[in-house]
Amino acid sequence: MIDWEDIRHFLAVAESGTLSAAARKLKVDHATVSRRLASLEAALDVRLVDRLPRSARLTTIGEAVREHALAIETSVDGIARLTKAAHKPLAGRVTLSAPPVLVAPLLARHLARFHEDYPDIRLSLSANGEQVSLSRREADVAVRLVRPDETGSIARKIGTMPFGLYAHRAYAHLATPQRWQFIAYDQGFSDMPQQRWLLGIAGERPVVCELNYISEHLIAARAGVGVAGLPCFLGEADPDLVRIDQGFPSFTRDIWLAVHRDLRQSRPIRAVMDFVINVVAGEPLLTT
Repeated sequence: MIDWEDIRHFLAVAESGTLSAAARKLKVDHATVSRRLASLEAALDVRLVDRLPRSARLTTIGEAVREHALAIETSVDGIARLTKAAHKPLAGRVTLSAPPVLVAPLLARHLARFHEDYPDIRLSLSANGEQVSLSRREADVAVRLVRPDETGSIARKIGTMPFGLYAHRAYAHLATPQRWQFIAYDQGFSDMPQQRWLLGIAGERPVVCELNYISEHLIAARAGVGVAGLPCFLGEADPDLVRIDQGFPSFTRDIWLAVHRDLRQSRPIRAVMDFVINVVAGEPLLTT
């Protein structure tokens, strides 16, 4: 059986270049390093280090073992982070990044309940349509409308957001689809899936205005400006809007929840993740 402490001492020798330097780094004596190194070599039945008068040089097999040992060290460090996170109290600051369409209209409406359940967690909720890096701690938890693929993160699909065409019930051209005018995003959003869907339906019919945020599309539709492509959970909640997309192609966006794998067992972060999952699950028009 290989002892992790033997591996740790071997890595210190490999990094420091001498047994004495490794001993200083580990805050042990020279004899301890020598004994640990000999123990590992005996367990593996190979010579890992050539002990020279002024240095310790890895053998060929020692170099290969070092690469595997570094991987083990990374795994051990990961275990330490996980167990440390699991013992954190339900307190502290957690940053949550989510698309604007889900922040003010949905998540922010439930913050009072979250605060009541977790009074010692400060939830920093950011409306952000761009990708954030979980590895660089730009956010602790991220909600996205495309599956995140950042190395080190794990993602889970938590819902599906259907879209529909909506207009004010008093819109002047409601009964004449050929005269509809559309509310779209500006050209900077030409690659966004819901923009392509909306413009595909519009065809040759005019775009009457371009707005950058879904909240602005909702306001413009309420004002009778034209036809907007809105998430159904927003459109159906407004008594002044009617859905008018019968016969047109349907469209949905998946909702993904992501967290760095080293933080997913942190109790405060787990509380925020559960909060997001429960809010989405509680909205009937965000199907799973």
